[in-house]
Amino acid sequence: MLKKKEPFLIGVAGGISSGKSTVCKKIIEELAKLNSQYQKHVLVISLDSFYKPLSPEELLKLERGELNLDHPSAFDDELAYETLINIINGKTVQIPLYEKKRYTFSGETLTVTAEKTPDILIIEGILVFYYPKIRELCQMKLFVDCDADTRLSRRVLRDMSEYNRHLDQILSYYQKYVKPAFEEFCLPTKKYADVIIPRGAENTVAINLIVQHLNDYLNSSRNESPKQEINNLLTVSMNSQSTSSMNSSNSSSPNKTPSKRTDIPYRPH
Repeated sequence: MLKKKEPFLIGVAGGISSGKSTVCKKIIEELAKLNSQYQKHVLVISLDSFYKPLSPEELLKLERGELNLDHPSAFDDELAYETLINIINGKTVQIPLYEKKRYTFSGETLTVTAEKTPDILIIEGILVFYYPKIRELCQMKLFVDCDADTRLSRRVLRDMSEYNRHLDQILSYYQKYVKPAFEEFCLPTKKYADVIIPRGAENTVAINLIVQHLNDYLNSSRNESPKQEINNLLTVSMNSQSTSSMNSSNSSSPNKTPSKRTDIPYRPH
């Protein structure tokens, strides 16, 4: 019997409240419509699980709005990388669960064992593509693109209703840290994406494209067919009317720049 394939790793990036988690859930839901067993073969982990623990002094600074949690230094990227490598290699890992309301870890962990190694592994977070080692591990890179006004309104509604934070606190922190960090650290990584998804989970064209590729991968994985590369995925530009253009690198238009062709590598055992 052939050895089980290593997980196909997907990175999902985008600004805070852009809809990254919702996109991940939608992908799993659409896969489950094809086969309910697919839900058992997909694991989503958040970059939030790799926040560096805060000292009591840092927690006080954070409560005063004086600590930037959107800066690359806030995350333990080495631990995140090592965890992904261990999952890919079928080793048991313990992933701490982060509690956003209290800016700390809940004390609970997600255990991934060799027996529970997923066929598809998704890591989502604002800076997933910022760290080169993590970015290079990803075999498919998705960037959830959402306008700033929508992201801000979602954050305000969430923080006020779920975390009981005051509007002035939310807006002050957004202007001081969230917006500058997005523009400096997150937005520039959009260029690394294989697929850019405007409007997030509402963009059914993009979701269906992704699900189609993952369905092909899962079928070949479970049927233990010979290892093969998943077809090259073209960079896809989705416009605001939910239309899709997939242009190979040798196509051209007098009014449009051809889409860049991006290979998605498969790492054989």
